[in-house]
Amino acid sequence: MIRKLTARDTRLSNFRYYDLLVHVFVVILLISNLVGQKICAIPLFHFHGQPIIAKVAGAQLLFPITYIFGDIFTEVYGYGASRRAIWLGFFASTILLLMGLFVVWVPAAPDWPNQKAFEAVFYVVPRFIVASLVAFWLGEFTNSYTLAKMKLWTNGRWLWTRTIGSTVSGQFVDTTTVILIAFGGRASWSTMLNLIVSGYFAKVIYETVATPITYWIVNNLKRAEGIDVYDRNTNFNPFARSRVGTD
Repeated sequence: MIRKLTARDTRLSNFRYYDLLVHVFVVILLISNLVGQKICAIPLFHFHGQPIIAKVAGAQLLFPITYIFGDIFTEVYGYGASRRAIWLGFFASTILLLMGLFVVWVPAAPDWPNQKAFEAVFYVVPRFIVASLVAFWLGEFTNSYTLAKMKLWTNGRWLWTRTIGSTVSGQFVDTTTVILIAFGGRASWSTMLNLIVSGYFAKVIYETVATPITYWIVNNLKRAEGIDVYDRNTNFNPFARSRVGTD
């Protein structure tokens, strides 16, 4: 039996799978930060004998999955649960940033030959993590807010409109922000525009294709947890204080 509840009727500590999902969400977020600095060239098709290539940052291959998690948190557990997961991801990424800076700064042992290779990877990570933090914070909260509001407007029907609609708004904010911060001053405007446009549409298509999987996960989680949360009278302030384990 699935109970329809408001966010204030729920306690996150009572859910069976929420904490596990948050752990997986944070791990994926951290990995996407580490691989984000590489620009990948993905051949799409040939036009008049010339290859059409999409330039995609490494993080864009993995990061959209975090938005699927954001949709799941908001749809199943409510905006407060998503807000908690976003802040946990934010703080975990901050720790990664500080530890990355510290380990690069500590002098390498004289007989360790890989310091240059290590710096080549981690020296640029702080900038990408800062870009990711700002973009992640703005994009995830935009995504979660949009989905929560659309759930009320549609009275819980047409899940696909919410997953796609929230992706369209959240990924636009995220993609534009992360590319401008991460590549500003290091890449040309044409390259950044290519990254923004190709990355944005790739993410939207990515999550649109993943909609059946999102449906399956959401429906099974609602049955397993026995709840379906609606954010009526919810405080949508990202900085709203809440007790640990509650909305």
